[in-house]
Amino acid sequence: MTRILFDHQKFSTQRYGGISRYFANIIEYIKPLPDFSYKLGVLSSKNQYIKPHIPFPTQDLGMMNDWVYTINKLYCDYLLNQDQFDIFHPTYYDTYFFNRLKKPLVITVHDMTHERLPEYFWAKDPLSHNKRLNIERADKIIAISETTKHDLLKHTDVDERKIEVIYHGIDINNLPQAKKINGLPAQYILFVGDRGGYKNFYLFLEAFKQISAKYPDIHIVLTGGGNLEIAEHEYINYLKLAGKISHVHASDEELFYLYQNALFFVYPSLYEGFGLPILEAYRAGCPVILSDTVCFKEVAANAALFFSALSAESLAEALEKAITDTVLRENLIKQGKERLLLFPLEKSMDQTLEVYHSLGK
Repeated sequence: MTRILFDHQKFSTQRYGGISRYFANIIEYIKPLPDFSYKLGVLSSKNQYIKPHIPFPTQDLGMMNDWVYTINKLYCDYLLNQDQFDIFHPTYYDTYFFNRLKKPLVITVHDMTHERLPEYFWAKDPLSHNKRLNIERADKIIAISETTKHDLLKHTDVDERKIEVIYHGIDINNLPQAKKINGLPAQYILFVGDRGGYKNFYLFLEAFKQISAKYPDIHIVLTGGGNLEIAEHEYINYLKLAGKISHVHASDEELFYLYQNALFFVYPSLYEGFGLPILEAYRAGCPVILSDTVCFKEVAANAALFFSALSAESLAEALEKAITDTVLRENLIKQGKERLLLFPLEKSMDQTLEVYHSLGK
């Protein structure tokens, strides 16, 4: 039996989120298998994906979150010292385990955004440094797209033989039970996730401004990424879009409802390692508009309407085209469902287990 130890990092900091969901999916997949077992270095967490797997699930406790992080890290230290596992797969890039790990290390590189776009990040952010140290130390590296692998090879001295490309997958057989959200606009464009910097949110607002007067009944609904902040409100007011943009805190079931009822989903990011919301939109039958970044083209192929990532005019043209052309939206939905079949969760999980098996022999 191959025993995997997962650590606490993203489970200590995320209630929802793509990385914690990725690791929760692996844990759920391993749980019934006779040839694998796992330990999770989490005693307490607000994360919704692992509530059944931890002793003390919590709510968001504000200042208590630092305490939760500390307790979980101490528990991981204890499990590392016990050394009763075969492979260690940390959930992020903290190097706290370097001096005590005696077993093979697997890391997943979700993107190389800090390395590709350093100008968007705080100069004192240690993430790039810690990521590089993990990459150098790792016995195997899972890259979630060919784009991520390419950027890994470009920005680090990693041995290509250590890298395995394993695309994200999504459960296409068991759809979430959509949970209705009251008070939504009748017609809205959906934006999902963080809005800062390279996410290109302000360009999206500029493009929406160009079409808003022509289509006054269409709104924007945001979800994820936290509440709108002061600077965002100021820019929205400057564009005279107040009242046209709302934010919703959504569970997975509510998110599925948002996708189902949106005119379309817009993902304007300048760079991503994969773009899991693309698959979420496909699964819910939601048309997709994407920036023409390399990774989005890799994942979506022809199942999206693309625009030039640096041009508000290009995005405005795409928005208007998708608003007015119902046949286009129907075709995008059809193409999205076909494209989705290439990304089943089982394929992603089986390939991940193959990586573990190769190191656990």
